[in-house]
Amino acid sequence: MSDSIQLLPDHIANQIAAGEVIQRPSSAVKELLENAVDAGATEIKLIVSDAGKSLIQVIDNGCGMSETDARMSFERHATSKINNIEDLFRIRTMGFRGEALASIAAVAQVELKSRRAEDEAGTYIEIENSRVKKQEPVAFPVGTSIAMKNIFFNVPARRNFLKSNAVEMRNIVDEFTRVAMAFPDIAFSLTANGQEMYHLGSGSLKQRIVHLLGNNYASKLVNVEEKTDYLNVYGFAGKPDTAKKTRGDQYFFVNNRFIRSAYLNHAVMSAYQQMIPADSFPMYVLFIDLDPAQIDINVHPTKQEIKFEDEKIIYAFVQAAIKHALAQFSIMPTLNFDLDPGIQQLDAVARPFTEEKKERTAASALYNTFTQKNQAHLIESKSDLKHWKDFFTASDKQPAGRPDSTADKFEYEQGGSAITRNTGPGEPLRLLENTELLHIHATYIVAPTNQGFILIHQQAAHERILYERYTAAAKEKPIATQRNLFPITIPLSAADAVMLEDLLPDLRLLGYEIEPLGKDTFVIQGTPADVEQGNEKVAIEQMLEQYKHFNSEVKFSRREKLIRSIAWQHAVKSGHNLSQKEMKLLAEDLFACSQPNITPSGNPTYIAFKKDYLERMFGK
Repeated sequence: MSDSIQLLPDHIANQIAAGEVIQRPSSAVKELLENAVDAGATEIKLIVSDAGKSLIQVIDNGCGMSETDARMSFERHATSKINNIEDLFRIRTMGFRGEALASIAAVAQVELKSRRAEDEAGTYIEIENSRVKKQEPVAFPVGTSIAMKNIFFNVPARRNFLKSNAVEMRNIVDEFTRVAMAFPDIAFSLTANGQEMYHLGSGSLKQRIVHLLGNNYASKLVNVEEKTDYLNVYGFAGKPDTAKKTRGDQYFFVNNRFIRSAYLNHAVMSAYQQMIPADSFPMYVLFIDLDPAQIDINVHPTKQEIKFEDEKIIYAFVQAAIKHALAQFSIMPTLNFDLDPGIQQLDAVARPFTEEKKERTAASALYNTFTQKNQAHLIESKSDLKHWKDFFTASDKQPAGRPDSTADKFEYEQGGSAITRNTGPGEPLRLLENTELLHIHATYIVAPTNQGFILIHQQAAHERILYERYTAAAKEKPIATQRNLFPITIPLSAADAVMLEDLLPDLRLLGYEIEPLGKDTFVIQGTPADVEQGNEKVAIEQMLEQYKHFNSEVKFSRREKLIRSIAWQHAVKSGHNLSQKEMKLLAEDLFACSQPNITPSGNPTYIAFKKDYLERMFGK
């Protein structure tokens, strides 16, 4: 038998290795931008076409490379940043593994131009499939330009797995944002398909955050700064009212390197505890500077996951820094040790607890029940609390012919996480006509039915109604549009602008008429006819935020996410008062739905109470 193990050819080995580093166009953007930063550039330009599938080019004014270095840079594990094993424990540069350019050259057609200040002419190199096709002198300013074209041209299967241009462009913007955020002293620009999306001049960290994440953060940032001998924590955190339903605006940098850390994120979340809703996420851009010997960044090919020598210390410092920053700006709720005057007038405070009262209290059965040793699980027969057992114990004195009271409690049907009252095999549940409905806490509607009554949650019910209406509109007849008398302009961040532009065709089917207007700006010309006008800008912004929230659900299509987002946004919210006519219309529309008992996300829209169960509750 012949031997079966053999060495892979270099070009195949390079393509396999490239899969670890270059997973999509945004991966190449990250590596090229970081190389430009390491070159000492003060100005970096990123140019992409077709969401990076056709072209990704990075131009910098850094130190440049010699002819030999330019050729050597495309070899695997070729780097200028590591000389011996000790250097791995004091890394300050962004790149160090020597794999980025080799991986890029293995899956794309690459053109490099570079010149050092001391060289009269630069170097031009053309590489395809890891092989050098051309190398010659070229006139070029000091710095480097790397252009990679037709990513995965030689790996068609990998190219087929790329997402739509809108999705890939959002990933590119995310990587660009992370690198630009980490180095506010460097000027960055991003041009996509000939249109400049970002032009960021060098400046302060706060200016960079506002330019990248939006002007709405300009007055909503709290300065975070804590310096110790072990580490420094600095940056900005958003005030509690900036918390969103998604964690998009959260950035951690360790020694200027963007990282992902659920552990450190928990430290920030715990500092915001009881200040923001449980399902919301605060905004923060935090930098941690510490000795490189205390961390290991060589644990993942993308270098976005690192290990700390002592995570607990980092956790404590981050949490303390956020708490201190929030308290310093009078955002953290404070304890008031002055007793309220109303409390001081109560008998329990104004009158002393005499010995006579103490003896009378100690002699009571209630006091003894909870103070005698080993009696926590017992209730004495003479105790004033004896009757509590009757509530849980079936009575032996049931009326003849009447089933046990526990036999027909609420039965829950778990259909897509739905919770609803089981109405049993008889007549189907229906609303009674010509009856008044009751509105409770501006949230719940009590509606009589042929079997008892139902308790409707107005927001959940309206969300189900709108969801089915929009689903039908997307499949059959588009919703009518009501033109705005005065068109409304809405500026967005670059990432949100890319997202909205991708959603415009589907939004038109749902009654929205929105048109692009220059850079990252849109004009709302019309909205669905059944939507109240006057708050269109906020509605679109919140719809995009909810769309990002649904984006975490991979199982949904783009249109499904959009429909769920708009249904949630347009649904009448809790706390909104409804007239008798509005309540009846809401209840009737809900029961006209194909699945009236649950929201699109699976929460109940109503709970039904049967008449016989209500009678048994009162012992009838």
